[in-house]
Order: sequence, then C-alpha cells, then structure tokens
Amino acid sequence: MEHSALSTQHSEKLPPAIFLMGPTASGKTGVAVELVQHLPCEIISVDSALVYRGMDIGTAKPDAATLAAAPHHLIDIMEPTQRYSAAQFRVDALRLMAEITARGKIPLLAGGTMLYFKALQQGLNELPPADPAIRAAIDEMAAESGWPAQHARLAQLDPATAARLEPTDSQRIQRALEVCTLTGGPMSALLEEEAAADLPYRVTAIALLPGDRAGLHRRIEQRFELMLAQGLIEEVEQLRRRYALDPSMPSMRCVGYRQSWQYLEGEFDLSALREKCLAATRQLAKRQLTWLRSMEGITAFDCLEPGLARNVLDSLRSRLGC
Repeated sequence: MEHSALSTQHSEKLPPAIFLMGPTASGKTGVAVELVQHLPCEIISVDSALVYRGMDIGTAKPDAATLAAAPHHLIDIMEPTQRYSAAQFRVDALRLMAEITARGKIPLLAGGTMLYFKALQQGLNELPPADPAIRAAIDEMAAESGWPAQHARLAQLDPATAARLEPTDSQRIQRALEVCTLTGGPMSALLEEEAAADLPYRVTAIALLPGDRAGLHRRIEQRFELMLAQGLIEEVEQLRRRYALDPSMPSMRCVGYRQSWQYLEGEFDLSALREKCLAATRQLAKRQLTWLRSMEGITAFDCLEPGLARNVLDSLRSRLGC
C-alpha cells in the first residue's frame, strides 16, 4: 500500500474536528452559532482578545444570549492584567478537544488568531516560561536607559531576533532578553528547532474569505461605529479604573483598545481615533487573509454572500456524515 493511502487510512480513524477561520468581521461567530444548532459540536474560541474579562465591546464578544444558546470555551478566562500565550492556548485547546470528543461531540474551533491555529497544528518550540524576577530586572534597566538601549543589548546577544524587532517593541525585546538570560543562548536558535506535534484529529478546515475586499472594509467600518455607539471608550475608561493597567500589556495592545487608550490620554481627537482604529483593523484583516491564503487543505466560502451559514453547514454535513 502506498504511503498516501496509509496516511488516508490512518486519518480516517482519527476523531473529527472543525476549524472555522476568517478575518475580523467575516461573520465567524454567527456561522459557529448556527452550526452548533444543527451539528453535535462544542465551540472553542480561538481569539487572543476574547480570553479577557471585561473586554466585551471592543472585541465584539458574543453577548449573554448568544453564549447561552451556544456556549464558547476559552472566553473570559483571564484578567486584563494577565498574559495568555499561544503555548497556553495549545494546552487548553487540546484538553478541551479531548473532553469534547469523549462526550461524543465534535470540537469546533472558531476564531481569527492564526498563530493559535498554527500552534495547535504544528506545535511550538519549547521556550522557557516567564520569570518575574528577570522581567523586573529588565524593566528596571529599561526605565534607566530606555528600550532602544535594551534593543542594542539584544543585538549583541541575539542579532537575528533584534533585526526583526523595532527598538520600541518593549514586550518582545523583554521576552527575547529574558530567554537569553534563562537559557544562556539566543531565542532565535531555539525557534529554529522544529517542534514535533501531530494533531490527533481529522481536521476539516473552513475559511470565510471576502470575495470583495471593499465589502469587508465596509463591514469593519459599520462594526466599529457600532462599538463606539455601544460605549467602547467608556469600556476602556472602566478597565483603567478597575485594573492596574498600562498600555504595554497584551490586553491593551489589542486593536481598538490601544487607540482608545491613546485617545483618553489626549494624544488625538475622536476623528483621529476613528481613522487609526479602522486602519489598524484593516491591517489586521490583511494579515489574517495573507495567512489564510497560504494555508493548504482549506475549503473557502465567500463571507459576503447570503446564506453563508447554510452553505457551510451543508458542506460539513456531507463531509462528516452528520
């Protein structure tokens, strides 16, 4: 028997899983909610912003009624002051997928954080966990000499990583210096090592892609105006009052939150806030689309076409035999 036939035979014995991917504003949540009404699925959110509690408006988090009808795993699991990594997502997602499969259901992973999908399918290089003491020491040095000076120090220790980072990218410079300190070597060398990680599922990958980029941009604009009307700025104000936040934290680096923070600091007016948020969201969508179009084995649907959820459902039913 040829290798391809053996691979096919092996994959058919694996439990099924569904990946529902797409750029921001492509309608992933609506499709996922429709799917769980008709298929024996449970939703796992694949979104680096939806993990944070209190960040509802700017993340377009499903409302209470939607979550009651279609519960999502991995929503509201972290405080905005905490960090959540792709490595932690992989651990959480694999655990949940096993639990869902054991219940006789199909894991439906829906979201737009492409790095999380990549981590799940391909694994991650084994980097050491964060060390608060080392991070505090790096922060102290940065406070004295600035992050560009720390970037220059990184360039001596790990030239390859420094070359791809901006001198003001405090979060990534800190992490790279931390890894250098913990391991005694450059992070770039660790990242070159391949991570073995066969995903033990038969994955059906669905991508919601816009047939017309301008149509997706209109959706992005409409959704952002709705966020403003719902109280995005007030939400960020409440978060700042409730938590000891600073703009370098991953939660506050999310699109919409970073710009709202700057607006509240008086760095620009409401008109500029709109422009900057829309530009950042369009850039996010562009990166997501680039990543999706480079992936193989995906069934694509035009997210702007009517009857999207029904078309995806029909396709899945024929593939999964549900």
